[in-house]
Amino acid sequence: MYKIADIFRHYAPAYIQQFDNTIPAEHRKVIHAIINCRTSESGVAVFGCRDCPEKKIVYLGCGNRNCPNCQQDKSKQWLNRAINNVLPGPHFMITFTVPSELRRFFRGNQKETYSALFRASSNALKDAMANSKYCGADLPGFFGVLHTWTRQLEYHPHIHYVVPGGGLDRETGMWKNSQADYCVPQRVLSALVKAKFRDLMMQAGLLNRIPKHVWRRDWLVDAQAVGNNTEGVLKYLAPYVFRVAISDSRIVSVHNDLVTFKYTPSGTKRTKLITLHAMEFIRRFLQHTLPTGFMKIRYYGFMSPGCPISNTEVAAMVQLANSDSPVFTPTQPPQPLPRLPLTCPCCGKDMQLLEIWKKNIRVYSLIIGPRRHCKIE
Repeated sequence: MYKIADIFRHYAPAYIQQFDNTIPAEHRKVIHAIINCRTSESGVAVFGCRDCPEKKIVYLGCGNRNCPNCQQDKSKQWLNRAINNVLPGPHFMITFTVPSELRRFFRGNQKETYSALFRASSNALKDAMANSKYCGADLPGFFGVLHTWTRQLEYHPHIHYVVPGGGLDRETGMWKNSQADYCVPQRVLSALVKAKFRDLMMQAGLLNRIPKHVWRRDWLVDAQAVGNNTEGVLKYLAPYVFRVAISDSRIVSVHNDLVTFKYTPSGTKRTKLITLHAMEFIRRFLQHTLPTGFMKIRYYGFMSPGCPISNTEVAAMVQLANSDSPVFTPTQPPQPLPRLPLTCPCCGKDMQLLEIWKKNIRVYSLIIGPRRHCKIE
């Protein structure tokens, strides 16, 4: 099976040599991490059997959030938590998409533009939900996930929001429902996010770098009612929360410096193939690297970690406002994902972790525990 790490190990040195002066430092870190993931450079864990001298060495992952080998467990854990926090009642998925004329500007100013898009779109949602014509809830709750890619790895920044159908009224402390199949008008959200983003670019001193005709066109906002199928929406989003633009399973072949991978066009179920030169494949992959420390998933309103109202209390308010609906029973707290233990090839019993080494330094020992920066001669 062809792996993205193998593509980087074979072609990244030539990519660095060709574009040396223009490669951002963050992209260099990603290249180094992917190349060295699951190698001795990232560290090794030594496992041993309790009843026989058999030992096994496992190479550690790099832990970089842009590495296709890492982050899969985090995605599953996030999905478990999100499903357990789903509120009763209808939900919506609302997507804010950056106009095509702005993509190059976004790519050159990622930290500023991504943050501004989050701020503008979330405030647009809050303002629209607070309007008595649509919902009248001045404390809604929702979360958003930033995506920057298409299924062909092209640059396409957009934010998906999952929004419960209603919100809290601060004055009365009661839950207010939106319509079951209608949240807020797309045209209203389009006008709001455009105006708010323009103001933020003016504050940042970047407005003069944006083509003026962008402000004369409608910005694409898509609002879909997903009913009670919120779990399906979460399962759709989960692979994108922590994982990267493409996984190893989509790579079909690497031959004569060409990388072929499969994709499914939006709105269809038919799988197609696309072939790119290895250099172009690496370029498309790296352009989705996020700024260091940037949070690609954010929570707002009563879903914010800082909100004093718990999810259980909000669920009770929703139930009270919909007393004719079936009783909502909170699900059990998510349990840690079980990990299959390593088994000894000799006796078949479970093996235990003995040591962890990173760069010839033992950072953990079963006997002495963690010992960071303790070099073993």
